[in-house]
Amino acid sequence: MGSCLSARIKAESPVREGSNSKNYGSKVSSVSMPSTPRTEGEILQSPNMKNLCFNELKTATRNFRPDSMVGEGGFGCVFKGWIDEHLLKAAKPGTGTMIAVKRLNQEGLQGHKEWLAEINYLGQLHHPNLVKLIGYCLEDDHRLLVYEFMPRGSLDNHLFRRASYVQPLSWNLRMKVALGAAKGLAYLHSDEARVIYRDFKTSNILLDSNYNAKLSDFGLAKDGPAGDASHVSTRVMGTFGYAAPEYMATGHLTAKSDVYSFGVVLLEILSGRRAVDKNRPNGEHNLVEWAKPYLASKRRVLQIFDARIEGQFPVGEALRAVNLAIRCISTEPKYRPNMKEVVKALEQLQDSNDKESLGSSQNQHHQSLHGKSSDHKHNMKDVNEVSIGKANSA
Repeated sequence: MGSCLSARIKAESPVREGSNSKNYGSKVSSVSMPSTPRTEGEILQSPNMKNLCFNELKTATRNFRPDSMVGEGGFGCVFKGWIDEHLLKAAKPGTGTMIAVKRLNQEGLQGHKEWLAEINYLGQLHHPNLVKLIGYCLEDDHRLLVYEFMPRGSLDNHLFRRASYVQPLSWNLRMKVALGAAKGLAYLHSDEARVIYRDFKTSNILLDSNYNAKLSDFGLAKDGPAGDASHVSTRVMGTFGYAAPEYMATGHLTAKSDVYSFGVVLLEILSGRRAVDKNRPNGEHNLVEWAKPYLASKRRVLQIFDARIEGQFPVGEALRAVNLAIRCISTEPKYRPNMKEVVKALEQLQDSNDKESLGSSQNQHHQSLHGKSSDHKHNMKDVNEVSIGKANSA
């Protein structure tokens, strides 16, 4: 194994363009984050981390064959494989534990510091809405990370890939994913973790077989401000279209920077449009800028919704989701909710959906008896009663 350097973690790189890649990361815990920086030696000695042999990972992924590759990003390629998690040995496909192996591209720009940051955070954080990091490999020039395999891939693929075999996510699944991702981010901001994620985007939200959302890729994460400090000063980094405007302008990073990114992702979930899409007509490249006029108008706000989920959601519920997105993308950080408030709002929205579904089934039974529908009146009542506040960013 290669010798340990006394490198310090900074995990800082320029703001990067959005990608469609799948990413893989780890699960959440109740262990408080120690302060960084930490030495490489300390990080790799974490009791939760398993050190895996390169040859075993090579065998587990069938020699990193192209047909084993499930994703590619700035860090490198991700391969599917199988291991015996107890023996840390390669296993036959279909036996043992399915894993995702992320192999560092030795000529990539993100490199060793982000690889270390990933181990530092995901080796200590354990939560149902963070992807589980099983272990790592540091052997000669090889640097790999081993995660639990997320069979449904990234939210990015489900929202934006138009292949015939990819079914568009339903309204209920979109709201489930939004809530799960919000819970993961709220945990990171909690007193026990105090982490600013800094790269919240659809390609970093992975889905298990039941569409439970888990955050991945902690290469850009930073410890939150300590003591009386209000922010962390750092080089600007992240992904275009998701980064908060005040962070882009000043380099001052706060938890509210992540909240802005969450608002952008929520808009992507609602609209089916990418945060940045240069294939769209002029004036529609940036999702937030395109959406602002619609978000500020009761009459036009429903026009932002993805046509593929038309008719699947109660109008009142949809408007409450839009209102939450508006608050999250406020230009002024003080007007944004914190992630605990976001989680609460999404939970209430889900509860109202459950009640709406129950009421709808009862209404359908009533209609079958009386032969008439009140859906149109109900929808118009929702539009009139639910107020859409103008975005502070407008």
